[in-house]
Amino acid sequence: MERQEGVRKIKLGFAPTRRSIFSAPDALKYRKLTADRLKELGIDFVDITDINEEGLLYDDGDVEKIAAKFQAEGVDGLMLPHCNFGTEYVCARLAKKLNVPVLLWGPLDERPEPDGVRLRDTQCGLFATGKVLRRFKIPFTYLTNCRLNDPVFERGLRDFLAVCNVVKTFRNIRILQISTRPFDFWTTMCNEGELLEKFNIQLAPVPMTELTEEVKAVQKDKDQIDQMVSYIRETMTVKIKDQEVEMVAALALAMENLISRYGCQAAAIQCWNALQTELGIMPCAANAILNEKGIPVVCETDIHGAVTALLTEAAGMGETRSFFADWTIRHPDLPNGELLQHCGPWPVSVAKEKPELTYPLAFDHPGSLTAEAKHGDITLCRFDGDNGEYSLLLGNARGVDGPRGMGTYLWVEVENIKRLEAKIVEGPYIHHCVGIHKDVVPVLYEACKYMGVKPDLYDPIEEEVKAYLRGE
Repeated sequence: MERQEGVRKIKLGFAPTRRSIFSAPDALKYRKLTADRLKELGIDFVDITDINEEGLLYDDGDVEKIAAKFQAEGVDGLMLPHCNFGTEYVCARLAKKLNVPVLLWGPLDERPEPDGVRLRDTQCGLFATGKVLRRFKIPFTYLTNCRLNDPVFERGLRDFLAVCNVVKTFRNIRILQISTRPFDFWTTMCNEGELLEKFNIQLAPVPMTELTEEVKAVQKDKDQIDQMVSYIRETMTVKIKDQEVEMVAALALAMENLISRYGCQAAAIQCWNALQTELGIMPCAANAILNEKGIPVVCETDIHGAVTALLTEAAGMGETRSFFADWTIRHPDLPNGELLQHCGPWPVSVAKEKPELTYPLAFDHPGSLTAEAKHGDITLCRFDGDNGEYSLLLGNARGVDGPRGMGTYLWVEVENIKRLEAKIVEGPYIHHCVGIHKDVVPVLYEACKYMGVKPDLYDPIEEEVKAYLRGE
């Protein structure tokens, strides 16, 4: 089974800047050094060497041409290296036209000349540009004043690429909504119009019958079904009947077809109980198959959960699979432990053991996975909102030992479960979250400023996150 690549290659608009009263030769020197370093790091960027002889942003007359080039190239972010002091208002005008995340950085200034002359005053220029960007109401990311070979430069640059990936994903979300939410799940209701108006998040609702008709259509392609069944038997320990395995395969293929047909990146499905009447299976394992491909499919028609999964995958640059979970019960032995669990939709790469394809905990129909997830450090998050306000719950946890469970599950330990519990109960969050075996808290925190969403850290680590983003 081929994994969907997703949006991983991020392209930067490279607009190094200078100001005339400082050393032009030094600005040209650092323009080249910075471009060479980006190439060395494998960063995809669009240069402006064809706009003027210097390949530098300093003339207001070049802004329109640079903006047009960057827009034509489809840049996802703007990098403004200050090769000397820089021209702050030109940087701001360019950033305003592009409306993409902005990275503000400049190389560390050298020791002054013996006669006291300073060639660049880059730090001072960064102060100026930061203020003018604020006047223009342009959010930006600041990468600390450092040398090109400092580890913090590469770290900050790669984090910014991930931020751009999150923002690009967020601004282009379309989710396949398969049927209505289950009646009993009032928690998963969402405001479709508000999501569109505020964030351009679009839903593509389809009735359950459209899914079941697509299942019947794909069942006619025996080769495709056989390939999917082979994948299932290779990656899962099958404990259900052969015809049920084939139905799981057909459901996975049908959902992927509909997601593609409607131009979506994710889906939210009414996983019970109309589906069982029609197909006789739970969709959990089919969800897991698509989740493994980097196409999030979430349960109980949780639209906000699908948004969360897309953002989390983007923050991880598509390199690590996320998993959609319930907060369920406290750990019986650890004071700050909690069980993350769901009927069985987690991707197989998340599991620490070969998953069993079997029956779920609370239902009589087959089609779910049972497996404990890998331990280690994870990020937990949840995009949600009500009453017109939206936020992103964020924090860290680590996998720990605990009693055996059913479905896909992971016992985790957090810093303070009572504080986290109160956050979820008091809202605007619900019993669903998304986890990923990677620390993407700083990336998601930084991306919030571009998305117009409030970051909400469930532990008091905001200063630590800010320190990390500052390069400390």
